[in-house]
Amino acid sequence: MAHCIVPEAETMMDQAIPVLDHGFVRLVDYMGSDQRIVQTARVSYGEGTKTVREDAGLIDYLMRHQHSSPFEHVVMEFHCKMPIFVARQWIRHRTARLNEISGRYSVMENECYVPDPEQVLFQSADNKQGRAVDEVPAELRQKVIDLLKRDQGTLYASYEELVADDIARELARINLPLSLYTQWYWQMDLHNLFHFIRLRADPHAQWEIQQYAKALGQIARTVAPLAYASFERHQLDGCRLSRDEIEAVQTMLRGEPNPLTGRRKKELEAKLGSQ
Repeated sequence: MAHCIVPEAETMMDQAIPVLDHGFVRLVDYMGSDQRIVQTARVSYGEGTKTVREDAGLIDYLMRHQHSSPFEHVVMEFHCKMPIFVARQWIRHRTARLNEISGRYSVMENECYVPDPEQVLFQSADNKQGRAVDEVPAELRQKVIDLLKRDQGTLYASYEELVADDIARELARINLPLSLYTQWYWQMDLHNLFHFIRLRADPHAQWEIQQYAKALGQIARTVAPLAYASFERHQLDGCRLSRDEIEAVQTMLRGEPNPLTGRRKKELEAKLGSQ
């Protein structure tokens, strides 16, 4: 089984994709490609097809029927820089291997995330963990940004003072804000990366982590374009229906009203693209 080299991915190596105001994602290494997926699948399925078109068909079959193990043989390693509050959401995906910069050993850089004015929004009335879409007055947006910058500057100045006094870095760092940027090397197989992107690129995820998921998707598409196209078709742009939702769709196809109500009705309408 030959080493997989993807020319398009080679051109992306160590090229930072900017995210937010100070962040980035860059591909530092990869193992495998679409070719590796079909090679490992054919251990189970036999030699089978050989052309690119037939390879695409096999990959699509695997994705459609949720045969995930061949996708785990493609692995990517990234160098990522993100605000700490994004990292704490990111780390919930425990199927990765990572090494993060340590404030116990290193002096943290004075870089904090400040949202663009259009991302300063009110709390959603029907989503406890989301933002509303209502317009926020310009003067209030500026007040929020000014407060964030003021507090960030104050906290980092105190941190610098403690470091200058030779206080242990592991103590000096403890008041630094969640908006401070951190960095890590993050390695994950393609199956679990797809799972990460599906959850974190979703409109219900926090806007900031959505931007990182999209950047990771841009790289994954370059390393394994056939697999990514199938992932988009069946997961990103597809949907799964519960038994109740299937029954509701069958009812609607008979020309009858949607029997679901409340949140469940809204969720089905969103899946079906209803207005």
